[in-house]
Amino acid sequence: MSRTRCYQNGVLVDADFDADQLSEHLEEPGSVVWVDLVAPDADELALIADELGLHALAVEDAIHAHQRPKLDRYPDHAFLSGYAVRFDPDTPQLVTSELAAFLTPRALVTVRKDEGFDIDEVLQRWDSSSDLAKYGVAFLLHGLLDYLVDTHFESVQQLDEQIENLEDLLFATDADQESVQRRSFELRKSLVLLRRIVLPMREVVNTLMRRDLHIIDEGMGPYFQDVYDHVLRATEWTESLRDLVTSVLETNLTIQGNRLNIISKKVTSWAAIIAVPTAITGFYGQNVPYPGFSQQSGFYASTSTIVLLSGLLYWLFRRKDWL
Repeated sequence: MSRTRCYQNGVLVDADFDADQLSEHLEEPGSVVWVDLVAPDADELALIADELGLHALAVEDAIHAHQRPKLDRYPDHAFLSGYAVRFDPDTPQLVTSELAAFLTPRALVTVRKDEGFDIDEVLQRWDSSSDLAKYGVAFLLHGLLDYLVDTHFESVQQLDEQIENLEDLLFATDADQESVQRRSFELRKSLVLLRRIVLPMREVVNTLMRRDLHIIDEGMGPYFQDVYDHVLRATEWTESLRDLVTSVLETNLTIQGNRLNIISKKVTSWAAIIAVPTAITGFYGQNVPYPGFSQQSGFYASTSTIVLLSGLLYWLFRRKDWL
């Protein structure tokens, strides 16, 4: 079921009307309409496309999923593709919701690929800044992009918190290193996906702000500049986090290597200590005469030598912090 709105001279005059009434509202002077569709088929979108004269390639991109975030320009309208994202800290995975939008001088058509895209949040932004509705499609587009970029920014912030928690586990003595390694790879995978979404948005917003396209009125310029600043911050933050999670992976491997070296030193030290009594008792176990052969003094001499040399080695290894 489609959701619709109609603004006339900056005032909301109608909402949730049938999509087939789109032409009637566009006939009114100073009117701007918004139509929202959820996973439409070709026939449903064809009605809107014929009414607004949408390009066939743009309509095809709106129907098919997994589009790259982009802004395509056509003679009388533009096509925008983007993603809203949500980070699930339990998995940890990045959940994406794809959106396509058609921008015409007097209409905004949004096509959601699934119900995961929270369009109510966009409506709240429009209602909270209704004084900007006089700018028409630029006002509607700003609320939509502001929501998209905010989801990117919130996801980056949550990923940052997860990586900080992961850094604390690196040096914990009771931490499960296999779990740390697995979570590091999962966070890196989410960051790579987020980067594919955030990075192209910088180009999208930058293109929208170009004066020669005449999509954004001068009055909406500062608002889109604010969105662009958020896009830049999210992009830079994502890049820094990707480097950080890579260093976490490398640090974890280094720590494991250091711990293995410590264990090797301890095992080697104990092996050296055990070798002393083995060598002495082996010497006294020969079947040829030796000093103290068949005498009680030989037993005491070998025992004293074992205790003395083993104690000396133990003290020496402890001093070098090998034990």
